[in-house]
Amino acid sequence: MKISKSGKDSRQLERHLKGVSNHWRIEILNLISKNEGITLYQISQSLEGNIKTISEHTKKLSQAGLVSKKYRGRNVIHSLTPYGRRIYKFIETF
Repeated sequence: MKISKSGKDSRQLERHLKGVSNHWRIEILNLISKNEGITLYQISQSLEGNIKTISEHTKKLSQAGLVSKKYRGRNVIHSLTPYGRRIYKFIETF
């Protein structure tokens, strides 16, 4: 398996890229990039989306290694991981 310049193999790159292969996830990534520490409720309000839908997409972003989640009481705080920032910059220039 070939390793990229970032040290990622092709399967890891696939996981990151599939993580943003949905319009909701791109919108969520964009919103989190501008609002580090935003809660799930705030994301769903800002994007006018169903909280269950938004929750599922943030879960997939987290599984892809692009978003980190921290639980504070009943709230879930979201921020971009280093790879999330790189993918977001790529999307911005695309």
